[in-house]
Amino acid sequence: MITSVAGRAFGAQSMTAPLHDVLVKRPGPAFGAAFDEPAHGFLHPVDLDLARREHDAFTDLLASLGARVHRLETEVASPDLVYTYDPLLVSDRGAIPLRPGKPTRLGEPAAIEAWTHAAGIPTLGRIEAPGSIEGGDTFWLRPDLLCIGRTLRTNSEGVRQLAAIVGGDVRVFDVPYWRGPADLIHLLSVISPLADDLALVFEPLLPVGLWELLRELGIRSIPVPEEEFATLGCNVLAVRPGVVIAADGNPATAAAMAAAGCEVNTYPAFEIGINGSGGPTCLTRPILRG
Repeated sequence: MITSVAGRAFGAQSMTAPLHDVLVKRPGPAFGAAFDEPAHGFLHPVDLDLARREHDAFTDLLASLGARVHRLETEVASPDLVYTYDPLLVSDRGAIPLRPGKPTRLGEPAAIEAWTHAAGIPTLGRIEAPGSIEGGDTFWLRPDLLCIGRTLRTNSEGVRQLAAIVGGDVRVFDVPYWRGPADLIHLLSVISPLADDLALVFEPLLPVGLWELLRELGIRSIPVPEEEFATLGCNVLAVRPGVVIAADGNPATAAAMAAAGCEVNTYPAFEIGINGSGGPTCLTRPILRG
């Protein structure tokens, strides 16, 4: 059962408001076999037992910090369904199944929409071909301000469709090509909101327009050092303002967040994170914040 906050059972138009309900997917057989198909982009053969232990540690940490953890039991061919942030958004008016730009992930939105439907969350709209958009290219900078990154996985038609569904203030930023499809970055690869007035950023790849918007809104930024970018240093999940979950192995970034007043909680992320290039934000689909 989903909790209710101020009469709401769903709605997550924030990246930092208290996280009450969250959907996760424990690694299954598809994740264990991910390296066998080069198109999935995993770095080495998966140790499934280790991945499951790391994921369990992560979900235990979520629960200890006050989130009600829901588990998606569906198994599909895509190993990336473990990264539940990408296939679907949950707005204050309903769920929005997306259409991933990574072809191997096209079956994921229907799987996660089946869960939201069963949970009583209406579907507000869907992204249809030829549009493509992934959750990692979207984030709420304010409850009424959605940021979308145009990337190799999120095209202009996907941006147009999502902006029309969401309505209101939608800002679009082109994310650098960087190293191309083989080492793709999402918009959330280069920014993680930590509180209403604080964000973690990887400055070398941050779109200039987004840099300007942060300053216009008075949002302070903490830079991530280049040596910690590849180890998920910039992918951090806020469970409430200033209380965050980060991947182990990024001491400089953790120290900078702590110096800015954040409570930093870490989990082991070698197999569940670095191998599949998904940090704590990727591993969660917020259902209810507020």
